[in-house]
Amino acid sequence: MKMQPLLEELTWRGLLFQSTEGIADALQSGPVTGYCGFDPTAPSLHVGNLVPVMGLLHLQRAGNRPMILVGGGTGLIGDPSGKKSERTLNTPEIVAANVRGIRAQLEKFLSFDGPNAAVVRDNADWLTKVGAIEFMRDVGKHFTINYMLQKESVKSRLETGISYTEFSYMLLQAYDFLELYRRDGVTLQIGGSDQWGNMTAGMELIRRVEGGDANVATMPLVTTAAGTKFGKSEAGAVWLDAARTSPYQFYQFWVNTDDRDVGKFLRYFTLLDRAEIERLEVATAEHPERREAQRALAADVTRRVHGDAAVSAVTEVSAFLFGKGDPRTLSAAALSALASEIPAGRIATEPALDSERVIEALTTEPTALFKSKGEARRMIQQGGLYLNGERIGLERQPIPAGQLLHGRYLLARKGARNYALLEVES
Repeated sequence: MKMQPLLEELTWRGLLFQSTEGIADALQSGPVTGYCGFDPTAPSLHVGNLVPVMGLLHLQRAGNRPMILVGGGTGLIGDPSGKKSERTLNTPEIVAANVRGIRAQLEKFLSFDGPNAAVVRDNADWLTKVGAIEFMRDVGKHFTINYMLQKESVKSRLETGISYTEFSYMLLQAYDFLELYRRDGVTLQIGGSDQWGNMTAGMELIRRVEGGDANVATMPLVTTAAGTKFGKSEAGAVWLDAARTSPYQFYQFWVNTDDRDVGKFLRYFTLLDRAEIERLEVATAEHPERREAQRALAADVTRRVHGDAAVSAVTEVSAFLFGKGDPRTLSAAALSALASEIPAGRIATEPALDSERVIEALTTEPTALFKSKGEARRMIQQGGLYLNGERIGLERQPIPAGQLLHGRYLLARKGARNYALLEVES
């Protein structure tokens, strides 16, 4: 028997970790509505969240209806899954702001138009209204302590301790599934493999309370061949928010993917077809120095998160910084992106702009390429200081407006790869 298209797609991509027995029949019988929950512990998602996001995208591409559940309610509690200790609880105001940020990011991945348009729900709409007695009577009575203690998210915390607050998180997530089943006909939940216990609890609650059938599917937690934690760079977590991780840094994170991981990540994080991914894997094996697969991965994910213009700008910046390109060929967008990656500042046109004033700026924060003017002059004597691609000499040289890049930028280079950018303002 031919495998159901969604499951076939998830399987060859390595995105299907676990699923319940009835999922194939449920998908075969017609379109379903499936959801994934995202807790707003920060105002942005990070790259570690992208596996379940891609799961929702594949769900929609297969003709099903994806639902995003933003945890405005559960975010006030905190999921203990994968946590070694109790987390700090956020205020309702912080959680509400985080919900808005996450919702905007998810809208870049899914279509909100058409017959299977994506829908966003916030569990604060029901969790903040249900009473404690009502919740214990209608939900808590369906779960024994022994059942809950068997779940990995609870079991892993028994030695270090878990509060009743986080212990109850499983019931809240189960109640979410029940509410979405009632409100929107949701019969499928997807998530990370660490969520299996919470997700099957929701499926059990639907069966007990409504006599309904529901299914769950989990996706793998991402690991790297080098044993490092996926989603971390030297600067920390890699965020989808451009204010937290610049598009250039985001792009470079993917370009730096280990050769051993790039095929897997192409399957997980892009929509490239099997033939193209296999071609890129062969290219990596034959010419790893070209990093063709990494560049394809970086461009595809960056485009989805930050858009076409950002991809054009960051690929320009990358080619320039690593290829000693001519700064006069850089677009204005690339120079603007470059300003986030190298020391950058401003310089006024008055008094008259000349090389002496530029050298002074290059010995002053935030654009201090040199510790002193003496060091700068020694570099100039050695022929190692360039301004907009032209070597400058010791003599005082005027800088006419026509020499500015795009009429406003001066890009200084010291030696081979040390740069500073000055934006000229009148």
